[in-house]
Formats: sequence, C-alpha cells, structure tokens
Amino acid sequence: MAGTIRVTVWNEFWHEQHQDNIKAVYPDGIHRVIASHLEKQSDMEVRTATLYDPDHGLTDETIESTDVLIWWSHLRNDQVPDELVDKLYKRVLAGMGTIFLHSASGSKLFKRLLGTPGGHKWREAHEKERLWVLKPGHPIVDGIGEYFELPEEEMYGEYWNIPEPDELILASWFEGGELFRSGITYTRGKGKMFYFRPGHEEYPTYYNANVLKIIENGVRWTAPQKESPAITSGNVPSMEPINGHIRDGRGNRID
Repeated sequence: MAGTIRVTVWNEFWHEQHQDNIKAVYPDGIHRVIASHLEKQSDMEVRTATLYDPDHGLTDETIESTDVLIWWSHLRNDQVPDELVDKLYKRVLAGMGTIFLHSASGSKLFKRLLGTPGGHKWREAHEKERLWVLKPGHPIVDGIGEYFELPEEEMYGEYWNIPEPDELILASWFEGGELFRSGITYTRGKGKMFYFRPGHEEYPTYYNANVLKIIENGVRWTAPQKESPAITSGNVPSMEPINGHIRDGRGNRID
C-alpha cells in the first residue's frame, strides 16, 4: 500500500480502569502502549478507541478510514453491539486488515470471521513463554531471531478449535509443557488477518521490543496493498462471450 497506513488500536479498556494491579502496569491502557510505538513509524497514522468512547470509538467515518484495525478484548466482548460487528465484518471483506491480540480470539468479530466458537486450554500461572519462529523470512517476523522469551505470561494450550490457518508463523512453548499456535494468518474476502497470542493484561508484555516489532510488522503485512475491483455476488447478467474458435495444433478449426 502506497502512502500512510491508517491504524486504529481498539482496546476494551476495562481491566485498566477497574483493577489496580493492572492499572499499575498499563496506567493509560494497553492501547496507548501499542499506539505509542506505532506512532514512531513514519509510514503510520495512529488513533485509539475503546469500548467506553462514544460509539465505542468506531464511528462509520472511523471504520471507513481505517486501513488496519488492532483489537484487544477480554471480559466485555458481549457489550460490543452486533450492528458494529456487522460493519467491521464488511470492512474486512472489503480489504481492511485486522490484528487480533491475545484474548481477542474470543471477540465477536474474530469468531464471526473464522466461523467457529473457538475454545482452548488456559492457565494463569505466571509461566515463561518461548515463542518459536516457524517461517523465518516472513514479513511479520522480520527482525526477530529464532525465538524469544517472555518471563511471565498466561498459558494458552492446544487443542484450539479454529479453521486451519493460511500460515503458521509462530508457535509457543510454555513452562508447564503446553504448545500453542501463537502467530497465524487468514484471508477473508480482500482482508488479511493476523492473530498474535501474547498479551495477558497482568504482565508488561506490550513493552517487549519483540512483541512490538511483530505488531508493527503485522500492520504493514495486513494493510491493503492496492485498490482492486469490488467483490460482487448475487444475480448478474451474462458476460460478453469470447469471440473465436477452437483450433488444433495446425491451426484448423475443430469446433
């Protein structure tokens, strides 16, 4: 995509306002930590939105002018109106990129796009997480080594009830022994999707340089690359027939 990528970082923003231990980690919210990093990128124009903003921060104008939507949610997924989800779903099919972080796998939009209720193991046990790069050279992991570690995270474990991803880019191993598909991509309509697992609200995960770099890379990868014809469906007239004849290898007509 030529020019500036217009990014909207959406955060539920419930934990940071109601739990002192989490407010201590993210005093201005998870969305502000992520946005602060992206705002340093010369090719990105960044705004933030939360569940508690008017229209949940996602007016029609904001939705239409967003190239990439980053989504973090957890306990208040049911408070996101179905009408808003419908609008976002249509924008993804039309080409808007999406990045879903951590427990946003339980959001209405993620489940709508994947067509599954999801479901996996989890454990809040302050465990070390090691994230392995499975597709070195992929743009999303540009600048990331063979693996990196987070000293404390919530465990997510397989089996995860999702459709087979288009790409499996990162996988996690946890101190308790479980594995998880932690960096996956999909395409829905003209829109690219990236799910990235780390980011439990109790831990300073979004201050980690590798995590921020992967989100930054993900923005560039999911951003629409160029304008293309709209996807059409429904009852349409016949296309103009192709003129010509079928010929054999010597040029003689055989139709």
